[in-house]
Amino acid sequence: MAAPVHLPFARSERSTVGLEWEVALVDADSGDLRQAAQAIFDAVRRPDGTDHPNIKQELLLNTVEVASGVCRTVREAGDDLRPALDEVAAAAEPLRIELMGGGTHPFANWAQQKVTDKQRYATLIDRTQWWGRQMLIYGVHVHVGIEDRDKVLPISRAMLTVFAHLQSLSASSPFWGGKDTGYASNRALLFQQLPTAGLPFGFEEWGQLEQYVGDMLHTGVIDQFDEVRWDVRPSPRFGTLEMRVADGATNLLEVTAISALTHCFVEHFSTMLDRGETLPTMPPWFLQENKWRSARYGMDAIIITNAAGDEELVTDAIGRWLVELAPVAERLGCSAELEEVRVILRRGASYQRQRAVARRHAGELDAVVRSLVAELEAGRPL
Repeated sequence: MAAPVHLPFARSERSTVGLEWEVALVDADSGDLRQAAQAIFDAVRRPDGTDHPNIKQELLLNTVEVASGVCRTVREAGDDLRPALDEVAAAAEPLRIELMGGGTHPFANWAQQKVTDKQRYATLIDRTQWWGRQMLIYGVHVHVGIEDRDKVLPISRAMLTVFAHLQSLSASSPFWGGKDTGYASNRALLFQQLPTAGLPFGFEEWGQLEQYVGDMLHTGVIDQFDEVRWDVRPSPRFGTLEMRVADGATNLLEVTAISALTHCFVEHFSTMLDRGETLPTMPPWFLQENKWRSARYGMDAIIITNAAGDEELVTDAIGRWLVELAPVAERLGCSAELEEVRVILRRGASYQRQRAVARRHAGELDAVVRSLVAELEAGRPL
């Protein structure tokens, strides 16, 4: 066994929040992906020559990430994302490029996508080969500040019991390479093919995490901690728990709605710990099944809700949680954003809306791309 690696957990204010949203660059005429991220970064660089603080590089040159700062509310984080998105759109327009949200592009060919020229990405592709090259996927990541390191792993385990709720609501990747996969979130199952991706291990103590990282470094599986790509992972550098469950959203309303639900779950479980209560957990085989069911069936998933194996339609479970979390949302200043989850329940998740567009246009996926571009521009589901 290798020596454990000391993982100091940064000081962070409780329930602060930060958002990261990956969006695709698509050709205004063909709807296909454009490898133009570097031109966008050059255009949005600050007057002093530094990079834009809220606009980041990603693995592929067809992708730009907009990120918020450390915020007190989800609304504040959304207000950070909006001007960054506007700057990207303004830089893209003269290039005949539009912005598109979603977990995958409906018809783009993964084999034609170019990787950002960075050593860490080159190393990833060299190691993972065919599966790494296929990571033509987009997500939304939600960081929530945890004020005490001892809370991180219990909250992480509890968040896995509501994983399926978030994955079903955010599912937006039904199409892949021009085909309907039959899945609500094809991204979820694609992403877990990477060696350190997927559901996390249910560690009980921080020392177990440090041992895991030591073993992974010793055996060359990773070179640094952020190469651990779990769906729910501690982020020691920022002092946060990072939820990486959600598919890339097609509009800002859904980014903030799903982020508000995530934010409320973390605060709810943190409050339970303060009261000395035991947080809910589920056996890994139930968690694995829930991940598959929500990826496959989305809003129609019958999910396992507790360790006893009770089951419920995911939309009913979400409806109950919205009532229970209402006081938490009030405390966090995100009542309006949490209420917007009901917009998704009423209008359907993105994967359902995309399929409806495809049906109306005789399976024409160009029309789906146009609808995704229009939703991002409108800032809400259409």
